[in-house]
Amino acid sequence: MQAHTAVGMAEYTSIAAGMEAADAMVKTADVRPLFFKTICPGKYTAAVSGDVAAVEAALQAARLIKPSSLADWFVIPNIHRTVISAIAGCQPIVERGSLGVIETYSVAAAIRAADAAVKAAEVTLMDVRMALGLGGKGYVLLLGDVAAVKASVNAGSAMAAESGLLVGTLVIARPAPAFFDQIL
Repeated sequence: MQAHTAVGMAEYTSIAAGMEAADAMVKTADVRPLFFKTICPGKYTAAVSGDVAAVEAALQAARLIKPSSLADWFVIPNIHRTVISAIAGCQPIVERGSLGVIETYSVAAAIRAADAAVKAAEVTLMDVRMALGLGGKGYVLLLGDVAAVKASVNAGSAMAAESGLLVGTLVIARPAPAFFDQIL
């Protein structure tokens, strides 16, 4: 897997503004696109990776594009490697355990929460769901022993709460197998 020194993302309420911002990001600095895509409900996200200074410059350029349409954004230096694979849907589930959920009002907030959560405790980041069929929300699924999951959810939810974008959290100590099989 390619190392990502830093990751930055801008989330727009306008698809046209998001596309313009994505173009500006890659024209402004030496960054690699992670994804440029539409999400529900009619929003656009543009995420790039690269060295910290390049990602910061790219996000600064993006934030100048139609600021009234900018819903959320971030730059995460030294993003945890599992966050990238969870976003891509490539995170293997080695063992089940307690389940933690962090629900946010934006995709950017979910990714920031996921990064904080996996850096706070020894957990497995199962998934970062991004706004498709979610009305623009995002959520994070974490697995591990109950104490680690609680610590992880607390750290991730604190990150989302700082920006006022936390919807809710949940920790299930022993999810029922039938329930767990349905969320995989």
